[in-house]
Formats: sequence, C-alpha cells, structure tokens
Amino acid sequence: MAIVVSPISPVAFSVFGLDVRWYALAYVAAFVIGYFMLRAFVRQPNSQINLDKKQLDDLLTAIILGVILGGRLGYVLFYNLPFFLTHPWEVFAVWHGGMSFHGGLVGVITAVFLFAWRRNRRGELTGGTYKTAFNILDILAVIAPIGLFFGRIANFINMEVMGRPASVPWAVVFAGGPETPRHPSPLYEAATEGILLFIIMYCLYRFTNLRRYPGALGGMLGMLYAVFRIFCEQFRAPDVQIGFLTSWGLTMGQLLSGIMFVAGATIFAIAFRKK
Repeated sequence: MAIVVSPISPVAFSVFGLDVRWYALAYVAAFVIGYFMLRAFVRQPNSQINLDKKQLDDLLTAIILGVILGGRLGYVLFYNLPFFLTHPWEVFAVWHGGMSFHGGLVGVITAVFLFAWRRNRRGELTGGTYKTAFNILDILAVIAPIGLFFGRIANFINMEVMGRPASVPWAVVFAGGPETPRHPSPLYEAATEGILLFIIMYCLYRFTNLRRYPGALGGMLGMLYAVFRIFCEQFRAPDVQIGFLTSWGLTMGQLLSGIMFVAGATIFAIAFRKK
C-alpha cells in the first residue's frame, strides 16, 4: 500500500506574470539563512576568522556565484554533456532544472580561495590564503547541510530525482502520475544529507577542537556527505540519460561521491600536519 501524494505545482506564485518557483525559493532561503549563520559564526569569540560586513557581503556574492556556476557546469559535464553539446543555449536555462552538488562544491571552494587570495593580497586579512580559505570553508561545512535540506525538499515538490520502485509502506505515488510506488528518495536525502549531517557538523564544531585545524571540518563534511549520498543512491533511480555506469549498479552520484570521500579524507589528514 503506497502513500498517494497530490502533486504540488513547481510554481510557488507569480509576480507581474513572472513565475517564482519553489526551486528558486529553496536557493534564496538557503543563501539568506546561510548568510546570517555565517555572520553569527564569524562574530563568536572563538572564531578563527574575522570579517567585517563588507567582506561578508563580498564573500556571500562569491559563494552564490560559485554555487550557481559550479553546480550548473557540473551538471552539464557530469550528467548530460551530449545534450548540451547539441543544445548549447540550454546551458543557461537553469529554470529547467539541472544542478550538481559536486559541481557546486567545487565552485564554492574555488570562489572561497579566490576571495581569500584577493583579500590577503590587499592586506585585508591575515593568516595567509590557504589558512584563511580553509577556515572559511570549515564554517561553510557546518552551514552547507541547510542548503542541501531545502534543495531536496524542492526536488520532492518538483517530483525530481525520485526513487526506485518500492514495496515499503511509505512508498509514494503522485496522483495522476505513474502508478508505480517509489522510494521518496529526495526526503531520504533531506533527512540524511540535510538534517542529520547538520547536527553532526554542528556538534563537531561546537564540542570538539577540530575548528582549530584549518580544513578538518571541511574534510569531515566531504567524507560524511559522501557516505550519506552513496547510501541514498541505493534507493534513488539513476538519471535516465545515464543509467547505471556498471553492470553491478554504480551510479554517477556514487562515483562522484567516492572521489569526494577520498578528497575529504586527504584534506582531513593534511589538516593535522604541523605545516
């Protein structure tokens, strides 16, 4: 017996004929909440970085650009390159969906390092580019799961990246859609990559000394997210245009997450070196 869910319109509301979608609101909510959380972390007495309001605003702008450009480019390259090679104008049609977390992560890391490099070059920050960048990324590692939570909820509203056919009591069928019950995999990811990951990362920041080692919290995020994503991919249907990468069921999300785990573990280990 499956749970029948009435589809929710992907358009939240319209203003002067312009449709505002839930997916866009998820990004806005993530950036707004993330900004105030970042400001609160920076202003704590034990914070490893010190940014004024203008620097925080510049950092937020860099992060937004990194998320959008990196996330879109990652989707284009990893998930649907043949389509975009024949339809290049669709690269800019982000309202049609198609963002990659792994690409967005690379975009944010690049944006933060460029921010730290420019500010250190101007003498606005102390500690060097790498230490400053990793201290910022460590705080963002605590905040990032909030954005993941909102993004996965928007995926569920849009009936995107749904799960594989299932017979569990909480399997979902959208009224008027295919009658095959499926795992509500976006909700699995919202719970694990969003809520649970945030709780773990906040506890690591609040109750351990990892924040004193630049890069340690960022490395932990990479490893933990990879584990949760690989687990949830067991219930998520593979992308139609890609399918399984191997005969034993490897998905693109699992492959990228495996690489991410190795990178996170490497950064975590390097964080404890004296130099």
